[in-house]
Amino acid sequence: MSRRRPVSFSLAVVLLLSPVAPFLTAQPNREKVVWNYDGGLQMMTDGSVPSGPCFRLDGRATAPGYFDNLKRVDTSSGTMMHRGNDIVTEFPDQLHLSFLMYDIPCDMGFQNAGAPSYLTVAMVSKLRLSFYWKHGVTLRPVSGVVAKHFETRRIQPYAVELASELPERFEWEFEFDLAGHGVPVTDSLVVILRTPDGHIAARAAARM
Repeated sequence: MSRRRPVSFSLAVVLLLSPVAPFLTAQPNREKVVWNYDGGLQMMTDGSVPSGPCFRLDGRATAPGYFDNLKRVDTSSGTMMHRGNDIVTEFPDQLHLSFLMYDIPCDMGFQNAGAPSYLTVAMVSKLRLSFYWKHGVTLRPVSGVVAKHFETRRIQPYAVELASELPERFEWEFEFDLAGHGVPVTDSLVVILRTPDGHIAARAAARM
């Protein structure tokens, strides 16, 4: 999911014209919304392992200098991406994508009976990430994907004295470089996390 923070917003006014005032005419819609992408493109989603734990995938795509002062401007006449006075039409040549993955409580619809379960090192080691550019309904694999970093960190329980009696919990951090050369900003970046049997455990999308 992308980080879209509106920095200006004006509501269109609807005038209900009565029959006794036929000389009045509706004014053009001047609604304008601006989204600020300073800091990168955010992606966040919740997922679950079949008959297992639920988790959150929290990520961000960055590129040196690319997202600085980058804004999306939506008006009644269309959408434009601006960086200062420059119009931006393509993603940078390379994106750096970083993710943090950690347990969250399951929603009622996904809650399993019995005690809550948590992601394990064995579970996560079997999951597979895929990266796509989405244009309309068409998905095409991202080229030039390079794994840069992977780390497993044990989460220390608050009740340290009970650590030996509690299940181990972890969080995972991983980073990739992705090729973005020539990709229009109208495309979306999609990340899919699958189990070994092809089940989609999580799907995150970011759109500018």
